[in-house]
Amino acid sequence: MGRPSARLSPHPGQPKRPASTTTLGRGAPHQRGRPCGDPGETRSDHDKSLNSNSLFRSSTTICYNRGVAEPTILPRSKHVLSRREIDPDALKVLYRLHRHGFSAYLVGGSVRDLLLRRRPKDFDIGTSAHPYQVKRLFRNCWVIGRRFRLAHVRFGTKTIEVATFRRKLPAGTEGEPPLGVSSAQAGEPSPPVARPTGRPQDLASGIVRRDNTFGTPEEDAFRRDFTVNGLFYDIATFSIIDYVGGLGDLATRVVRSIGDPDERFQEDPVRMLRAVVLASRLDFTLDSAIPEAIRRHAPLIAQSAPARLLDEYYKILRSGAAQISFARLADSGLLDHITPDLLTGDHARLARALEALDTYRARFAQAPETLTNAILMGTLLVPLGLFGLRGPSQDDVEAPVTRTLGLLPVSRRDLERLVQVLGLQPRLLQTDRPVRAQRGLLQRGALRDALTWLELHGNQPDAVAYWHDLLVERGQARPAAGNGTEDPTWRARRRRRRRRGGRRSRPGDARN
Repeated sequence: MGRPSARLSPHPGQPKRPASTTTLGRGAPHQRGRPCGDPGETRSDHDKSLNSNSLFRSSTTICYNRGVAEPTILPRSKHVLSRREIDPDALKVLYRLHRHGFSAYLVGGSVRDLLLRRRPKDFDIGTSAHPYQVKRLFRNCWVIGRRFRLAHVRFGTKTIEVATFRRKLPAGTEGEPPLGVSSAQAGEPSPPVARPTGRPQDLASGIVRRDNTFGTPEEDAFRRDFTVNGLFYDIATFSIIDYVGGLGDLATRVVRSIGDPDERFQEDPVRMLRAVVLASRLDFTLDSAIPEAIRRHAPLIAQSAPARLLDEYYKILRSGAAQISFARLADSGLLDHITPDLLTGDHARLARALEALDTYRARFAQAPETLTNAILMGTLLVPLGLFGLRGPSQDDVEAPVTRTLGLLPVSRRDLERLVQVLGLQPRLLQTDRPVRAQRGLLQRGALRDALTWLELHGNQPDAVAYWHDLLVERGQARPAAGNGTEDPTWRARRRRRRRRGGRRSRPGDARN
């Protein structure tokens, strides 16, 4: 991965895409504020001439929306997003909100990914309903959050996040009441009145610590981070709504800040990291204003909550684009202010470890459960040579973690699991151990993580295959779901413990 350079560049070997054209097709431009296309045209008529490689069905020119204006609206005959590609549970939430008179949009990265023919990681919903109004509609709903009060609608292990449309707050303030509606009318507990945060450093830097002031869809779009994340899918009309020019930037494959990047990065420094990672993951280029703003404000990233930064690291490592993302973060100078010691190790070895992680992740449609936090954290520590340790103690691992990951708050549970994983590696390589010893190893709680580590970083495919076959033989291996993913409904079968002392007699039983 090399030392960071002075510039933020595209992936090596990838030609820089021109950002001058915003043409999505060959037709004439449409007008803003109303659907573009022939009102009499049906979806089936357009489907007949659909090019499967095209981003949009329309032949349209999109211009960048630089200010608050009427939105660009693409009717369903002019885009490729289909309800068949939306999670059924997300559709349930959208339809129920719509039936009860609320606006309900699919928002953010899910719309972006569906238009790019990618599978979204999750499906987030924006609505005019307030959090406790959502809670009244769904028994399986929990309201969480403080800075952003959200409604989580749970379907088994899946969570659909529902957020009320919000507006941007002035720097250094926090608010709560919705526009024109009291908290009592919304069914919410009485919130505190808007007041300064009381943190001088926040007032000076413009960092927003809390943001619960509700607004309109237009205001919500302009408070988002990047234009490609500011697109809405309206379940009522099946149309794409674009207030910020995200459609044009999708066509030219550009990550552009909504508003002045200097101001937006000062509001939330984590946006700098997300900009670099988003461009790396989608293979987009950064708008020229973003790298310049990152260089000016990179030190602000150290003021972000360490828990947020650690969570962003885990997201990067699970994204399937960890190698290029960390390389570009190093080029941008952001790593110097988050984990500077990560850059002092063996860069080539770290790049190989991250590449192995990306290769493993590419086998699955979604990040598998096997990529636990312990595995991800350990991957960043591969250049320290921890894999070669035989039965390392917690101190052997804790010191390198603290030194390499700096102030990032790695949990003690993940640290202990990493120690167990590394301690099992020599035993997993000894496939000729007695049957009794192997049977005991199969009962270890850290075995699956240890096998994942061996597969990623051990370079011992025969040993991995041996233990996997042994797990299959004993009925402990996870069955495949058919598309490279693990079956989410699978649960390991627990053995029923044998009672001691034979069958207990029930009260009232009498033997004659």
